[in-house]
Amino acid sequence: MRFSAWLHEHYKEKGPVRWLAFALEALAALTLALLMLLTCADVVGRYFFSNAVDGAVEMTEIAIAIIVFAEIPVITWRATHVVVDIMDGFLGPVWVRAMEALSVLLISVALYFLGQQIFLQAARSIGRNEVTEHLQMPLGYVVQYIGLMCWVAAAGTLGWGLYRLFAGSAPARDALQ
Repeated sequence: MRFSAWLHEHYKEKGPVRWLAFALEALAALTLALLMLLTCADVVGRYFFSNAVDGAVEMTEIAIAIIVFAEIPVITWRATHVVVDIMDGFLGPVWVRAMEALSVLLISVALYFLGQQIFLQAARSIGRNEVTEHLQMPLGYVVQYIGLMCWVAAAGTLGWGLYRLFAGSAPARDALQ
């Protein structure tokens, strides 16, 4: 099977979002594999050589941030969040669509402003030359990555919401099942 056929089969997003989803999930998968290797090396080093990997805790923290924030945009535009829909049965479809539109707008705005505040913190961190304790890795770039992923998630949420509002199709989570 060709890669493009595999990608088309496993990623239901359209256009460049499909490639972005694949790239973000590939980043998360690669980071998770490296985290697994780091953990194995750290455990083997501790128990067999009485010498742990220096900075393993710092690298683990950064790897977890990379994994989590790589997946947030994908989860957001696929609408695979945990959804409580206990009121949907009592309210009509017009109210449900209005609540969807309102929630998409609120989530998008919140993610945008969160990303903006995170970028301000990143600029402050870079300006102060803040680094990790043991490995002396600059923290500002990791914080910038987190802010960028918040903005990507905001754009994805807004795009998904507009698509749902105007296309009126089934939610992305229903299409993926």
